[in-house]
Amino acid sequence: MKYLLATLVLMTLMTSKIIFDFNKDTSMENWTIVNDGVMGGLSVGNIVLTPEGHGLFKGEISLENNGGFSSVRYRFEKLQVTKDGYISIRLKGDGKKYQFRVKDDSSNYYSYIVTFPTSGEWEEIKISLKDMYPSFRGRKLDMPNFSKDHIEEIVFLIGNKKTESFMLLIDKIVLDH
Repeated sequence: MKYLLATLVLMTLMTSKIIFDFNKDTSMENWTIVNDGVMGGLSVGNIVLTPEGHGLFKGEISLENNGGFSSVRYRFEKLQVTKDGYISIRLKGDGKKYQFRVKDDSSNYYSYIVTFPTSGEWEEIKISLKDMYPSFRGRKLDMPNFSKDHIEEIVFLIGNKKTESFMLLIDKIVLDH
């Protein structure tokens, strides 16, 4: 029984890769905010490390000047993924919907996205990479869903087509193969 348990733990460790684990000693320097100001909008967003060691993505969405979104992105060395891979995220939202996005190449103009609801409680969401569809500026592209062999950027975005404040606490982001 001990051998079986040790084997299962080892298999789990071999098939999971931490993309980012927020904690009190986390460096936030590789997280970048991109708001709708890049298109003339007036939304504001920020990400900070809370005293408890969580990433806090928060701000205000404005629809003025054709605005309506705020995002935070994290670029990293390419991570190998599999066609059946998924990303697990431990987070606490504010009851609003958010998008999670990935890019296999950070220079691509498009991202692969999925929208997820939040409950207002701590929860773990699991996102299947193959369920993520390509999108650019809010429009689904006529291309296949994600089927690449690596990723190098993740993004959290809010853009629910209404003026609102938002707050998303993020604890851990893990790639599972």
